[in-house]
Amino acid sequence: MDILSHGLWAGAAAKGINLKKERKLNVWWTAFWGVFPDLFAFTIPFAWLLFNLATGNVQFSDLHRPTGAEPDDKFLFGNGDARQAQSAIAYLTSSLYNISHSLIVFLFIFGLIILARRMFKKENVVMRETDASPRRRGPLVPWEMSGWLLHIILDVPTHSYAFYPTPIFWPLSGWKFQGFAWANPWFMAVNISAIAITYLVIRRFEKKKIIS
Repeated sequence: MDILSHGLWAGAAAKGINLKKERKLNVWWTAFWGVFPDLFAFTIPFAWLLFNLATGNVQFSDLHRPTGAEPDDKFLFGNGDARQAQSAIAYLTSSLYNISHSLIVFLFIFGLIILARRMFKKENVVMRETDASPRRRGPLVPWEMSGWLLHIILDVPTHSYAFYPTPIFWPLSGWKFQGFAWANPWFMAVNISAIAITYLVIRRFEKKKIIS
């Protein structure tokens, strides 16, 4: 799925949860985590592409459409050949993509953050024994990071082997689901329509909640 849709779906999910949840989720942070996996994987190659196009080191005619997400060989930078550089960038992007689109990696980092917050909470308890000043404590579980999880789930069926299939179980397994391409016009039309309808419905419920 495209990065904008990821952010919009994550934001919609946060808004929907906030209709019922007493402790509100930060919609903007949830949307950020919704786009984070793609930012992590594609920011470096996109910056490289813009720089080389601007400096004339690479021409649009040198670029090729990606036909696979996993290069067979690992190339290194250095000889000035545009296609070799593209291969190196593709390998780097694929590696970053594996990290940011893995359910295993997400659960590991999510668990580490919860553990760190729990330890920090215990330290605060000790500090409050000698400090009477009030302290604002955040939630133990960073639920806004669920936008990252939603990103992975949405990408599983919307990526085919032709373009970055989702490595959901990396590094434990190389299995990937053969989905369909999100860039298909029919899916983009359905996706945009679904996002618009979802936000309209949420907005209606928000208005009813304000009135009541």
